[in-house]
Amino acid sequence: MFTRERTRALKVGKVPVGGGAPVSVQTMGNADPHDAAACLAQLKRCAEAGCDVFRMTVPDAAAAAVFGEVRASSPVPIVADVHFDYRCALAALAAGADGLRINPGNIGSRDRVREVARAAGAKGVPIRIGVNGGSLEKGETLVSSALKHLALLEGEGFRDVVISAKASDVAGTVAAYRELAERTDCPLHLGVTEAGTLIPGAVRSSVALGALLGEGVGDTIRVSLTARPETEVKVGLEILRSLGMRPRGPAVTSCPTCGRTRVGLERVAERVEEALEGLYRARGGSGVFPKVAVMGCAVNGPGEAQGADVALCGGDGEFLLFVRGRAVGKVKEDEAVRKVVESVVSLQ
Repeated sequence: MFTRERTRALKVGKVPVGGGAPVSVQTMGNADPHDAAACLAQLKRCAEAGCDVFRMTVPDAAAAAVFGEVRASSPVPIVADVHFDYRCALAALAAGADGLRINPGNIGSRDRVREVARAAGAKGVPIRIGVNGGSLEKGETLVSSALKHLALLEGEGFRDVVISAKASDVAGTVAAYRELAERTDCPLHLGVTEAGTLIPGAVRSSVALGALLGEGVGDTIRVSLTARPETEVKVGLEILRSLGMRPRGPAVTSCPTCGRTRVGLERVAERVEEALEGLYRARGGSGVFPKVAVMGCAVNGPGEAQGADVALCGGDGEFLLFVRGRAVGKVKEDEAVRKVVESVVSLQ
């Protein structure tokens, strides 16, 4: 069985990747790369959501200058995403990039690839070879393209390489990474490219990444969604939590609702999750949180409440609040979230 311990160990800034390190979560900003304030604000929101590594595109020299400005204030490592112009990669390295994402096939001649590899090597900065299904040369597969580019970098003596080989479908993605895991010891960056909008994209990513991570394949992940970058982070973290690869954090059980529901359960459950996640992040993303249940009616509510540390059981426009299985009183719907948070804090 392939295991992460077999992959090469490297670091993106202070974040270890490969060699058995915990699987890290990445995302990519979509703010204007020439607007430092917008990029930094987006990056900080992602960091607060739990992002380990942030990626920014660097399409020109002006963007490289902004990249350096953002990097100077960033709480997490930043990877520069560069295509076509090798000079942008060199400028990003000079600006303090913690990693590069390139496709050696579109950076230019071998001399230019050599120059980028030497500059990255001198600074101890890893390079991710990023191959997508939509950018393959004729006759290539994801794996053959990735290995060709790997050979190019290793031919220059550069070994701090991460590989991604993303298809836009689950089967293609899983097959490519399984093959790469057998043929190289490079750390693997997992993802389904162009996965789609929130629900289909999250499902496709969860199925593909869950299968691979469960087999021991993959060292770092990005959930690519047509959504805000911080949403990608939240989905990625939940994938890792569901596999036991991250501390569980706040555990909220909520029912799917039915015709018996007489409270705004969906809104309350979402706000409870957001509030507890914010509390968890404010405390450094560690520690064991009480189990919380948000239920819509009396059918399953009391039973779930018995197994939760804090629970809400919906009634007619109000909730019955339980703490450690004991009913402590009724709360109005607009007070429910605050009461849950207060109860959670009191138990810690």
